[in-house]
Amino acid sequence: MTKSALIVWGGWDGHTPEQSARLVGSMLESHDFAVDIEPTTEAFADEHLGRYDLIVPAITMSRIEREELTNLLAAVRNGTGLAGFHGLMSDSFRNEPDYQFMVGGQWVAHPGNIIDFTVNVTRPDDPIMQGLGDFPYHSEQYYMHFDPSIEVLATTTFSGEFFEEIGGVVMPVVWKRRFGKGRVFHSTLGHVVDEFQVPQMRTLFERGALWAAR
Repeated sequence: MTKSALIVWGGWDGHTPEQSARLVGSMLESHDFAVDIEPTTEAFADEHLGRYDLIVPAITMSRIEREELTNLLAAVRNGTGLAGFHGLMSDSFRNEPDYQFMVGGQWVAHPGNIIDFTVNVTRPDDPIMQGLGDFPYHSEQYYMHFDPSIEVLATTTFSGEFFEEIGGVVMPVVWKRRFGKGRVFHSTLGHVVDEFQVPQMRTLFERGALWAAR
């Protein structure tokens, strides 16, 4: 049976939301998903939103209407999966703690901006991370406010070079969680669409999205 996915893009252009949405759409189509791509949060107001097996937000620093958010929360609580990456999911709606509670984290800083850092796989036994070891990465190293109930699959450690007070801090990079009957997956990697060319980044997101889907 064909699964269905909704990808909604918008917000800050610097995160290449439309290009990223279309790449993820193609990725899901390769797994026989029927994919709808929409450029506005109005898509979340669909009274039949729960028909989707997976929702992927690709939205940064935007706003969402109360009706749209309530509908989205209900869809995930009732079993629709949620998967996303970088600020396109964990910096979508800064004014909405209910959304952040569902995601399991919210971006707050990226000291040094685009830098070199290491992603450390902490759960190599998890199917999402299977066969992936620690790997170098060149992007924004996200400093997060995160929910301690998330299941962390990979982390990064801050050097303190750009903000000495956080030297040695270990921060989640990849996680999954349950939200009601729904599965939620998030990776903080993916500042721009070109980062999907990094094999480990693409692989873990692809697996995570498939895991999250109902």
